[in-house]
Amino acid sequence: MPLTVGFDLDMTLIDPRPGMAAVMDAVAVESGHPLDGAHFAANLGPPLDMIYRDFGVPEEEIPDLIARFRQLYPEIVIPATVALPGAPQSLAAVRELGGSTVVVTGKYRANAALHLAAFGWEVDHLYGELWSTGKAEALKALGAAVYVGDHVGDVRGARAAGAVAVAVASGPCSAAELADEGADVVLPSLTGFPDWLRENAPRLADGSSARR
Repeated sequence: MPLTVGFDLDMTLIDPRPGMAAVMDAVAVESGHPLDGAHFAANLGPPLDMIYRDFGVPEEEIPDLIARFRQLYPEIVIPATVALPGAPQSLAAVRELGGSTVVVTGKYRANAALHLAAFGWEVDHLYGELWSTGKAEALKALGAAVYVGDHVGDVRGARAAGAVAVAVASGPCSAAELADEGADVVLPSLTGFPDWLRENAPRLADGSSARR
């Protein structure tokens, strides 16, 4: 089996925060609900239904607001999104080692695919609308040896899948929070991931632990 490495998307591979804030604020104006785009964008990770509940949106209105967010998303968020440092190099490092890449994200899959296409990033598999330990099923199905993410929810998903949890402190969770959650490796950003992967690839490929 080839080495399979999973990645989260928001604040791991990409920074979509300006567009995400703008879309949430637009939904707030249309709906009349006190949705805080800046707060939402600063705490990316949980799925939209959880976010809307936290903002006090009545349960019966959540499906329509999710649909509206997704409708506005391509025009506003895609062009405002930038790649995080080390993202293309990290994907390329997996390829160089003969491995397989998978993106497992809480984001709506169709919009996640638009982000990958915008940067010209090809991955072997893409799963959307999975959060925290819910990511484990996809990771286990593909035999992922590593999962890389920026949120404590990503650490939980990696550990539930039996994958090495590599955390990057580029999102809303601090390095200390990620380590406390049980991350096996905590990096300041993805820029250090290619070297870590090359160093640990032999152990990962033969099923040995690369945890340290």
